[in-house]
Amino acid sequence: MGEDALEKVMVGFWEKEYDVLVCTTIVESGIDIPNANTLIVERADLLGLAQLHQIRGRVGRGRERAYAYFLYPRDKPLTEHAHERLATIAQHTELGAGMYVAMKDLEIRGAGNLLGGEQSGHIEGVGFDLYIRMVGEAVQTFKGERPAEEEVDVKIDLPVDAHLPHDYIGVERLRLEMYRKLASARSAAVLDEAVVEMRDRYGEPPAPVANLVAVARFRLLARAYGLTDVSVQGKHVRFAPLALLDSKQLRLKRYHPDAVYKQVTEQVSVPRPATRRIGGEPLRDQALLEWCAQLLKDVLGDPVPAAASPA
Repeated sequence: MGEDALEKVMVGFWEKEYDVLVCTTIVESGIDIPNANTLIVERADLLGLAQLHQIRGRVGRGRERAYAYFLYPRDKPLTEHAHERLATIAQHTELGAGMYVAMKDLEIRGAGNLLGGEQSGHIEGVGFDLYIRMVGEAVQTFKGERPAEEEVDVKIDLPVDAHLPHDYIGVERLRLEMYRKLASARSAAVLDEAVVEMRDRYGEPPAPVANLVAVARFRLLARAYGLTDVSVQGKHVRFAPLALLDSKQLRLKRYHPDAVYKQVTEQVSVPRPATRRIGGEPLRDQALLEWCAQLLKDVLGDPVPAAASPA
């Protein structure tokens, strides 16, 4: 639909020339029609939590009581994540619910690159890593100091259930604070201090929290090796960039005969291991992180200690 035709339709709906507007998710942001009071979303199970929250905000912007109906196929079972997304939208209908929705979005999707440059979720509109870096640079500028060179971001895209559950840290502000401390750790010592503090304040961490700490530790290791990407692609785990000398290529083949090294793109692709050779499930969570760390050490040796950087 062209720009002029689109504008004509929206103006007509605004002026109540017709009562029903059929549209795509394009209306999730930037549309403000106070007299719209009913929303029907088809196949809501396919939309992300942030999308659902934004779309729901298109109605109820005036004095009229609003209704939002999120539909999904009755004859098709919902995935676990789809059910959690729809349940979250149904439970949080009060004003200011955006923070709760953002935290649940983080928990459903996992930490992702919360501890890196690309962020998961929409926590207060700015990712922790970016926020911390911006504040640090502003303080250094105010002091007249030269900002340190920016560290290389490391993307960790592995199937790891890593987050801080509500039943472990119930207060959103405190949970955000702990995420910040884990995200800002740039050395094992600083990370250990954060973990000790967390354990003292909130008790023994459950599995998702232990996984979150494990992701942070593995990210430090990957950064020490100069990696920027460790991710699952189909049935393989990719490591990049890796420029392997002949001796290290031989070592890779000795430890992992099915591994593929692409010299041009400096990538190593290794079949993802399973819990057992026959009929086993693919490794995930801490077991997969430990396997990745051991692979790097087997092929590359111990990383060269880097100069300590401030937290």
